[in-house]
Amino acid sequence: MAEFAIENFGCRAARADGEAISAHLRSAGHCVQSSTEAEVVVVNTCSVTAEADREARAFIRRTHRRNPQAKIVVTGCYAQRAPEELTALEGVVAVVGNSHKALAPELVAGLFAGRAVAAPDLVQIQPVPAHTFDLPGSAPLHALRAASAAVAPPQVVLVDDVFAHSFLVEDQVEPGAQTRPNLKIQEGCGNRCTFCVIPDTRGPSRSLAAETVLQQVEGFVAAGGHELVFSGINLGRWGRELAPKQTLAGLVRRIFAGTALPLLRLSSVEPMDWDEELIALMADEGGRRLARHAHLPLQSGSDGVLRRMHRRYRPWHYAAKVEALTGAAGPTLTLGADVMVGFPGETEAEFNETVALIRALPFGYLHLFPFSPRPGTPGAALHAAAAVRAEVVEERMAVLRALDAEKRREHRERFVGQSLDALTLHTPKALAARGRTAALTENFLPVELEGVFPANQPLRVAVRGLTEAGELVGSKGLRERGT
Repeated sequence: MAEFAIENFGCRAARADGEAISAHLRSAGHCVQSSTEAEVVVVNTCSVTAEADREARAFIRRTHRRNPQAKIVVTGCYAQRAPEELTALEGVVAVVGNSHKALAPELVAGLFAGRAVAAPDLVQIQPVPAHTFDLPGSAPLHALRAASAAVAPPQVVLVDDVFAHSFLVEDQVEPGAQTRPNLKIQEGCGNRCTFCVIPDTRGPSRSLAAETVLQQVEGFVAAGGHELVFSGINLGRWGRELAPKQTLAGLVRRIFAGTALPLLRLSSVEPMDWDEELIALMADEGGRRLARHAHLPLQSGSDGVLRRMHRRYRPWHYAAKVEALTGAAGPTLTLGADVMVGFPGETEAEFNETVALIRALPFGYLHLFPFSPRPGTPGAALHAAAAVRAEVVEERMAVLRALDAEKRREHRERFVGQSLDALTLHTPKALAARGRTAALTENFLPVELEGVFPANQPLRVAVRGLTEAGELVGSKGLRERGT
């Protein structure tokens, strides 16, 4: 059996892509190994920030240094955005953009079989329109690729702007390395926020067919799965481009009516996609078969900043959606948000508007990011004209980190003395050595559970307190989950 490793960077949807590639390779008889031992290493990249790019390059260089014989295949958003940067790294034999990610397992299998990298059943897309990827001061992309063709071994670069081979049709999703696996049911985004490169790296919104989703859910339940996570790049837009048009809420109701799935969790959904139908679904099923957990990207609490970002809501719209959701799900809802700091031109007053809005809303956690200019986006031009100084960004990040810690602890302390449904996870060795098990509650709170339990076991947790790190501490309740 040939051995491969896969390293995932970025969001849940990207991780779902990596899990799908891994599942395809394992079903073909290949086995997973560490990146220091594997024959082929697949690097599934993110490119949402410059730091994400840097982390991917550092991993590739480190992998080549530790395992110089490994053939490195790079895919994901960075591969789509700037393939010429990745082909220049030692050890990289193929760069597969999101446009051709569905071909990644086939390409890796060809490497295992000893075929030439440019296998006859894979069509190399060359040249890509130069304006798509050229960087200031660089040679045109097609010239870079022509030069690399003289270097042994030859490299494959599969990238275009059609995205005809971008949707990985998953092998059956099952509980395994992930007790709560992701099923990516939506790909791409057309919102065109000024800071975001995703429309260029992932293409327009596309939906996995409802029947395919239902088959996946049925197979997951048959394999002993208890919690499934639906992910997407713009999940709330699922079904909008299908004929006839469908909705995410309608899909979920079909799943609850036609399958025995115990618990479904929705990953990030844009504020304005929490429409009346989806909020009504939370009211009907929240805490029963739909997780009382909502992640609504905020980015900023300032009207002026949101306008410059070209976000499709205002602070008062966001607050109204939160009020509707908490009314539907009740106080047990865990609310999360992405918040960006230092968007070009962000004034102290605008930042304070963000702080005030966050303080006013019942957040259970925040994901905080400093603004990072992405090549080719309107945000990069705004940054060139009105960048926020790095030291100011760091000061504001520190303020929000402290507020995030305050919000997390305040939210979690409310559950001390209560009982919550939870699912056990794969427990880290250090925690297991202390006689405890990692678990996650239905409303998305991490738990250190007293006692040793196998992964993927639903149970009831009696919450007794918090750890110093702010995680719940609990014991197994008197009744099993769902009884």
